[in-house]
Amino acid sequence: MASPRTVTIVALSFALGLFFVFMGTIKLTPRLSKDAYSEMKRAYKSYAKALPGLKKIGISSVLLRKIIGSLEVGCGVVLTLVPGRPKDVANFLLLLVMLAVLFFHQLVGDPLKRYAHALVFGILLTCRLLIARQSEDRPEREDSREEQQINDQEKNKVKQS
Repeated sequence: MASPRTVTIVALSFALGLFFVFMGTIKLTPRLSKDAYSEMKRAYKSYAKALPGLKKIGISSVLLRKIIGSLEVGCGVVLTLVPGRPKDVANFLLLLVMLAVLFFHQLVGDPLKRYAHALVFGILLTCRLLIARQSEDRPEREDSREEQQINDQEKNKVKQS
């Protein structure tokens, strides 16, 4: 049977992956929801206006929205379908995107209800990453403990003889 850590990581990966595929798709196309798509367009226009440095380097509101939407879809697919280390990389990239989104919301002065989802999903991404990293570190510690016990037993045998 799978360990609780494994179940937690798989469940978080799948749920977060689907959420980010959905949200990224809303940023990229009006097919899922025309209202949500137009709201995203409006929001990213305000973000681009608040950061004039983006315009100077050639990043328009449309490009910014498409970059973030594409990152969300790509990383969401990786979290949902790809096994192994790439999930952690996708998790980290999405965490950076969530930090950027929180920064954008704060920059334009949005109320908490407009960016609460970014806080919640940022926390979930952090938890998933910490759990995934913890499960990798633990077997090494157990192996080193076992080796230490074997070494201590061998020393005791040598002292007794």
